[in-house]
Amino acid sequence: MIVTCASTADVPAIANILSGWNATTPWLPRVHSRASEKGFAQMLVERGWTSVVRTEGQVLGFLSRDNRKIHALYVAPHARGVGVGKMLLDQAKVARDSLSLFTFQQNDGAQRFYMREGFYEAYRTDGSGNDEGLPDICYEWRRA
Repeated sequence: MIVTCASTADVPAIANILSGWNATTPWLPRVHSRASEKGFAQMLVERGWTSVVRTEGQVLGFLSRDNRKIHALYVAPHARGVGVGKMLLDQAKVARDSLSLFTFQQNDGAQRFYMREGFYEAYRTDGSGNDEGLPDICYEWRRA
């Protein structure tokens, strides 16, 4: 497995990972079409914000970051639990002295992952700042 910068050729795989997570998360309301998710993936890649983990040409996960703000971190279902998310976060930690991100309050797995990776809860919101309208948590990480 290697971490590389995403290219436009990776957009379909990134969109599939994102759409797959949205489709299989029962508590998440579906507020974006598949086409808009692909457009979102395209924008993340075009802005140069996105890194992917790949093996044998297959994209296993992606992280999109603008400076210190992580906008997205998703891993394909078959690649979860084998270090893909950690690889992506470790690369982001090398690039910045501090990072921030949001995750939904209902996403217990993500919360455990971020806490294990050294993030701490900065604050919670009522969800009025995200498209889904779901309460979320801002996590932050700072280099020791």
